[in-house]
Amino acid sequence: MNNSDLFQGNREQKDYFEGWYFKMVSADSTSILSIIPGISLSENGEEQEAFIQIINGKTAQTSYYKYPIESFSFAEYRFAVQIGDNFFSEDSINIHIENDTTSIHGNVYMSNQVKMAKNKGKKDAGIMGWYRYVPLMECYHGVVSLNHDLKGNLQLNKESYNFDNGLGYIEKDWGKSMPSSWIWMQTNNFNKKNTSFMLSVAEIPWLGSSFTGFLGFVLYDGVPIRFGTYTNAKLHIENSENNKLKITVVNKKKNILIEASRKSFGLLMAPVHGSMDRRIAEGIDAQLKLTISNKEGGIIFQDSSAITGLEMVGNIENLKAGLNKKN
Repeated sequence: MNNSDLFQGNREQKDYFEGWYFKMVSADSTSILSIIPGISLSENGEEQEAFIQIINGKTAQTSYYKYPIESFSFAEYRFAVQIGDNFFSEDSINIHIENDTTSIHGNVYMSNQVKMAKNKGKKDAGIMGWYRYVPLMECYHGVVSLNHDLKGNLQLNKESYNFDNGLGYIEKDWGKSMPSSWIWMQTNNFNKKNTSFMLSVAEIPWLGSSFTGFLGFVLYDGVPIRFGTYTNAKLHIENSENNKLKITVVNKKKNILIEASRKSFGLLMAPVHGSMDRRIAEGIDAQLKLTISNKEGGIIFQDSSAITGLEMVGNIENLKAGLNKKN
């Protein structure tokens, strides 16, 4: 299936997960919510469920709602999925969750989506490049919208969230399991409008061994720039202590310096062989400073964000060691 935005699996398979990550930030930055709809199909076939996860970026509070797998449906030719009474697409979220402890209702609409530019004359492989078509990989990654405008409201228990004139972002993962170790960071809430950034570094199992790979993009001045293992860029983790990161990415024309620090975080459920059995820490209010320079050291772009999603999971030293082997 060429369009990775769409649902890639089926409800009958085993050892599989798929989920979409919607981040929404209000115009005044006082409301930050991430909503993750998806499915989880265990290796032994005993656990088959759809789910919706929610993380509040201000309080770091997380919640997880299970649904029967039969409640999950999807459109065949566009990105649109439904879980019970909840609908998710590239253009809208319509959410209605009601139980003894929770009441969540509302609609949020997306517009002016920025898509990843397709490679001219080539089959589009998205953010993963040619790795997208390598069979039997543990996890695949896609970016649905680099940046878009929001309109609408959500009511979560007694709290009201207004996203009129806010900003959103959508990405996704699918496969068997999330990696054993990874770094992920994303923000499109810079001081300069229409700017977005994402980076993922992970330990990737491969033919009985493993290697450290990475992928990402920077959107500035209206142009998205991809970088990753498949573009022959080089990445170096200079610091990864005390919830702080300093990373450099070097490609043929530019150097990218990323400095990030995480303050608070909530615990999200993550898949292991299709089952949502792992807890990982994610903060949405991390600080990030991004500097892009040319080969002569001249600064091309510099900006910062106080609303950054940041995950540092597993053995980061193993990631560093794997990168050192490649460099």
